[in-house]
Amino acid sequence: MKRNLTGFILGLASVFLISQFATPGFARNKITPSIAPEFTHSDEQDWLNSKPLQLGDMRGQVVLVDFWTFDCWNCYRSFPWLNDLEKRLASDDFRIIGVHTPEFEHEKLRGNIVAKIEEFQLKHPVMIDNDFSYWRAMGNRYWPAFYLIDKDGKMAASFFGETHKGDRQAKAIEKAISSLLAETAK
Repeated sequence: MKRNLTGFILGLASVFLISQFATPGFARNKITPSIAPEFTHSDEQDWLNSKPLQLGDMRGQVVLVDFWTFDCWNCYRSFPWLNDLEKRLASDDFRIIGVHTPEFEHEKLRGNIVAKIEEFQLKHPVMIDNDFSYWRAMGNRYWPAFYLIDKDGKMAASFFGETHKGDRQAKAIEKAISSLLAETAK
């Protein structure tokens, strides 16, 4: 009985620590401004909900790059907030670009990605990054990861972890987006 109680208490302590440090906002960094790397895929088969895009063509807009993979529950639990954000900022110089970088082999199949985009009702462009080339170009290490790029194409901020409407991380990201939208492109 004593051994089971100790295990239970340790389990609860682990859940508490994970909930405090591995949830929204666990790693948030202001980035030293540098030009964001150009998208690494230009084949039409590597883009969904859009023709192939060039980041350079989005100068004058604030861009949120969302790294995700469809079996990541932290990713898909963030989609309601992301979809809401996209709707609320539809009339602003703001753009969301999804980057689907797979963790598992079955996540590399285009048809599976298409089905998940439909299931999660994602309307923004999604680049398929099966070779991790954009993941590496951005120096990314997490799913989900959100990178903000300012109107001049410079990296402005990064946020990692599951995000929900109204939570601390969503508020921080939205505050950063508002600030970047208020800036004038050079």
